[in-house]
Amino acid sequence: MPEGFFIRVGLFYASIFLMVGVFMPYFPVWLDSRGMTSGQIGFILAAPLYIRIFLTPAIAFAADRSGDRRKVLVLLGAGTLFSCVMFGLTSDFWTILAVMIIYSVFWTTVMPLTEVVAMEGVRAAGLDYGRMRLWGSWSFIVANFGGGFAVQYWGAPASLWMMLLAASFVLAGACNLPRPTGKGLLRSATRVPVIRLRDAILLARTPLFLLFLLATAAVQSTHAVLYAFGVLHWRSLGISTGLIGALVAFSVLAEIVLFSRSARVVAAIGPAGLIAAGAGAAVIRWSITAFDPPVAVLFAVQLLHGLTFGAAHLGAVHFISQAVPQAAAATAQGLYASITAGLVMGSAFALAGWLYGIYGGLAYLAMSVTGAVGLAAALLLMRTWDGRPIMRLRGAS
Repeated sequence: MPEGFFIRVGLFYASIFLMVGVFMPYFPVWLDSRGMTSGQIGFILAAPLYIRIFLTPAIAFAADRSGDRRKVLVLLGAGTLFSCVMFGLTSDFWTILAVMIIYSVFWTTVMPLTEVVAMEGVRAAGLDYGRMRLWGSWSFIVANFGGGFAVQYWGAPASLWMMLLAASFVLAGACNLPRPTGKGLLRSATRVPVIRLRDAILLARTPLFLLFLLATAAVQSTHAVLYAFGVLHWRSLGISTGLIGALVAFSVLAEIVLFSRSARVVAAIGPAGLIAAGAGAAVIRWSITAFDPPVAVLFAVQLLHGLTFGAAHLGAVHFISQAVPQAAAATAQGLYASITAGLVMGSAFALAGWLYGIYGGLAYLAMSVTGAVGLAAALLLMRTWDGRPIMRLRGAS
């Protein structure tokens, strides 16, 4: 059972990050080919993230209540594929924005629920989360390399075709996930208490959880300029799309090394320490990137992605696993996603569009300042959290 669980979840991560690896660097290229301005691109990428603030916790809470997170993931995968098809029918700002909102309704909860499914394997069978997650990192590299050359040879429309292919794999991967045992409901198999709305509200108001959200949201939002305008900016400097794909893919190598040793790293540094490491690396990474260093230096700086994203994300997943009861795990992941990749990232994208339009690559300096805020919050979390659960559900023994 553990080996089959490991492979199925690993394959699903691979499908998810095929989508992420195409969407993040190359969807802005497709938007640019549709005549969108930098401000419109920033708004299109930012506006749906605000929807995530409300929908992702609600969908995650419903998944916790039902106990069958696989079924929810299948429905979300089908909706994601439908949305990608709809993008092909758009041609102007408002229709693209409308489809982007539909896309975000389905896509934004896929990752939080997948993290919960993976951590169930960690808790129940002692599986290594990082080794499952690195399947996604490898597929991200494939998507970046392949996507870069595809866009270079076939132009911006290739971005959308690759998204359609990736969305098909996501749906297939969701259908292949392990089914809940017992009577078909996770709660009946594991005998955990059922989360209630007041428990979710209590979690959202817990000071340590709010401090955790501040730290992680600050660190992850420092990627806003890169995600929205990194490819466009590097192209403006004369760097080929194929080489840009290599730059983006290279950034994941350090992340893969970290995930392959995740159990040891988490044991040595702890979740809060990993978040702090990511924040400190963000200050360094974006301070250098802002001044358009030579390509050789860019390759070296891109290795810091292993910390700015990898370490911070690994710390976040393990913090939720250790600090939040299992029955509330999806709700916690939903809140984490809605704030980190919703409210804060949405604001960062909107700010990035404005800053990049005025200052170009110097907009990365604002990301360094945000990283410093995340570092302060992470250090405070290290001092105040003792590694134990921060709340208990009613009905828990």
